[in-house]
Amino acid sequence: MGDGCLMEGISHEVCSLAGTLGLGKLIGFYDHNGISIDGETEGWFTDDTAKRFEAYHWHVVHEIDGHDPESVKKAILEAQSVKDKPSLIICRTVIGFGSPNKAGKEESHGAALGEEEVALTRQKLGWHHPAFEIPKEIYRAWDAREKGEKAQQAWQEKFAAYQKAYPDLARTFTRRMRGELPESWETTTRKYIAELQANPAKIATRKASQNTLNAYGPILPELLGGLGGSRAQ
Repeated sequence: MGDGCLMEGISHEVCSLAGTLGLGKLIGFYDHNGISIDGETEGWFTDDTAKRFEAYHWHVVHEIDGHDPESVKKAILEAQSVKDKPSLIICRTVIGFGSPNKAGKEESHGAALGEEEVALTRQKLGWHHPAFEIPKEIYRAWDAREKGEKAQQAWQEKFAAYQKAYPDLARTFTRRMRGELPESWETTTRKYIAELQANPAKIATRKASQNTLNAYGPILPELLGGLGGSRAQ
């Protein structure tokens, strides 16, 4: 998330809900560079983001150097150790990092540096590799194939045991992960729509939405809906 992201109202809604639900496996990164599309945010974006997220019942890892891999790794490990609430890692960064003429400026927000500035940035950072070449030591550090293969094998063995112990739940889980609808979906929803058409009611839009969510919820347990001022179903 960037400074502009946290200015948007939806960030309040989703982050408040995540804190209320205690989503301990959720880790968010706040790319705090003080720059938005219109320039520096100082003076017109004055929120104390750390306190805001603490009020949402998030664990907050206070400002780290977002350009230092070891600091980022340490912050992630700290966040992973917190199991009962989501975590926000606040990273202090410089937009356009390394660019001699555009670092820290809004003109590097969503715009290409250009060949000349790229060449100057390479020189400043001491980066002498050709475009799109990944040095072997970096590739090795990010290569997670062996770790991933072991994790996948362990998961498959665990899920196979789960299927034997809880076949119905396993089938439901598989359906959800595939993005498939229940077998009864079309029949049930057509019946519900036909009943509404046969008995039209003059009700508020939000009430109609609530009725529909309540009707579809029992056949689609993964459905989540609500609105401000209502209890989550």
